[in-house]
Amino acid sequence: MPTQIKVPAVGESIKSVYVADWKKNTGDYCNAGDIICEIETDKASQEIPTEVAGVITTQANIGDELPIGGVLASIDEAGEAPAKSDEPAATGSEPALGQAETPAPVEPPAPAEDKPLGQATEVLTTPSAKVHAEELGIDLGSVTGSGKGGRILKEDVLAAAEEAQATAPDTPIASNDNVGSAPEPVAPVAAPAEVGEVTRKRMSMMRRTIANRLVSAQHEAAMLTTFNEADMSQIIDLRKKCQKEFVETHGVKLGFMSLFVKAVVRALKAVPNVNAAIDGTDIVKYHRQHIGVAISTEKGLVVPVVRDADNLSLAEIEKAIIAYAEKARSGNIDLNDLTGGTFSITNGGIFGSMMSTPILNPPQSGILGMHTIQERPVALNGQVIIRPMMNLALTYDHRIVDGREAVTFLVKVKEFIENPALGLVN
Repeated sequence: MPTQIKVPAVGESIKSVYVADWKKNTGDYCNAGDIICEIETDKASQEIPTEVAGVITTQANIGDELPIGGVLASIDEAGEAPAKSDEPAATGSEPALGQAETPAPVEPPAPAEDKPLGQATEVLTTPSAKVHAEELGIDLGSVTGSGKGGRILKEDVLAAAEEAQATAPDTPIASNDNVGSAPEPVAPVAAPAEVGEVTRKRMSMMRRTIANRLVSAQHEAAMLTTFNEADMSQIIDLRKKCQKEFVETHGVKLGFMSLFVKAVVRALKAVPNVNAAIDGTDIVKYHRQHIGVAISTEKGLVVPVVRDADNLSLAEIEKAIIAYAEKARSGNIDLNDLTGGTFSITNGGIFGSMMSTPILNPPQSGILGMHTIQERPVALNGQVIIRPMMNLALTYDHRIVDGREAVTFLVKVKEFIENPALGLVN
């Protein structure tokens, strides 16, 4: 009976994955430990090895959505490895093994852009990229790959198609010169023609899964958002005073995010229900603070986890966030980097957001939204003064967190930000 290669568990909140690419095809022989395919979630991609040797007899299609435990492929362990040839390897001008001799070309070879689709980039192109290129009429020879070693991914093909659409000349509009002739009656159309008026592209697997999970979060959790504001004067002054020494000592800048991570850790200790999750009819309270920090990439939002944030210095938190950002934007983020978070922080302020209601990252029960810093008048000790203020938003699962607890949590964050301890800079 063939051995089944199944979808592994890839995260506590992930219930399904998409088949992104196949490294081996039906009929291919693979050794134990060989990578046979790549799966994709809303967070990252992961290569799947086989634990047995044999011949692949069946496999799921690229683009298929499979549940955790679903069958990716079947391998016949009785299948034999291809026999190794005893002939010497091809050298010099001799043709490679299995390749027919061809006479020397009379004319120089055609340029790369004139070669048939996939011929010039076969080794550095994923199967899914080829499929999309064929559907969209994209010449792979003109696409720059963003994968490892310049490998062309399907996202590169979709980006090339979008660019081609954006730079394509507009469709000519019919002339109105013959104004004297009565036009033929035209039947009404249900929707405007797409040519030249809209751009259409297939939603990526990552984007589809993100969309599904966001809708699922809204349906499954009783989400509510509460707001507060923080005077940023103290931590702005702290950064100015300590920045030079901090950089010389640690090699990284002291940012706002590490201070907010510390503020969140303190608030989670004061309000443990925010650092908890619902599992069926049970409440699971976490005793450690693993803080997810949202990072925006071209492919979508990822939330790598700063583990045991309570035991890290500000410099260690900053270094961890920088390392995650580099991995995420280069496409090398690992699923282990994205799982196990107990609370999340997202900073829409870097894009200029004044206020938002962030969506929970299931199964977590809370997420803090940071926003842009804006100078505005505030009343202090009977006087109106100008202060740099930031709006704060906490979205929480009302099934487990009461309103009083949510307000208390935000107050604790506010207190820390407005009164940072100088001893934290170590």
